[in-house]
Amino acid sequence: MSRHETTLRGAVTSARDRRIMYAVLAVMGLFWAFPMYAALRKSLEVHGFDNYVTLFTDPVGGISIPQTYLNTFVVGLLHAALVVSVSTAAGYAFSVLVWRGRELAFSLALLFLAIPAAAMIVPAYRINNELGLFDSYLGVALPEAAITIPFGVLLMRNFGRNVPAAVLEAAALDGAGHLRVFRSVFLPLCRPAVVNLTILCFVWSLQDFMWPSVFLRKTSLQTAAQAVMSLNTGLGASPTDIARYNASLVLLAVPAVLVVVFGMRYIISGLTSGATKE
Repeated sequence: MSRHETTLRGAVTSARDRRIMYAVLAVMGLFWAFPMYAALRKSLEVHGFDNYVTLFTDPVGGISIPQTYLNTFVVGLLHAALVVSVSTAAGYAFSVLVWRGRELAFSLALLFLAIPAAAMIVPAYRINNELGLFDSYLGVALPEAAITIPFGVLLMRNFGRNVPAAVLEAAALDGAGHLRVFRSVFLPLCRPAVVNLTILCFVWSLQDFMWPSVFLRKTSLQTAAQAVMSLNTGLGASPTDIARYNASLVLLAVPAVLVVVFGMRYIISGLTSGATKE
């Protein structure tokens, strides 16, 4: 590891902070793994892996598991694109640029963290109704992004403040404007925060039940969170149906697991990439 990489790793987080973070993640993983193990064990009762096969060959209530995967992925992609685009630009403005009223504007942006999602249902309903966004992926992604952006701004601003000033000054001396500095310097250095924010957007979209329930009326557009509830009401109380329901829980959790595993791989491998010029 080069001297620049070592410096940047220390700027991002100390060794003690990383150990604490990994310990917290391990404890959270254990809490998550237990119900997942219970669902997996119950899903294999009665008919074993046939419980999984029948969910694809004999959909319950017209709910297609692959279609819920697609619906959830598209909503999560739109959600992440909106949040990352706005948050990275705002993070650059609040952490790198110097302008009058910056701290006041940042404090006002943080005030939106205190607004509960339930308080946004009526205005979001009116806006989506006026724009004709019912039964559309964008109609769900927009209110999700509106709730997530204040957190994203906070994350990117705090991470951006750890970007070495020498790197930014070197880019400015080379004649780079703000757009070039943002694209070629700020974003590569903030890659861990961007990846983390993207993962969180996908995970929050996966577990979001409220907004899809408000704006998605067609069964073919149901997300994974909606499908869990629909399958619960569509299946009976027989041992076979209970096993199939637990199999659906496992299947619908697969996207979240893949997102986290895929994202962690790139967080670790890209932690120090694009740090500085030698």
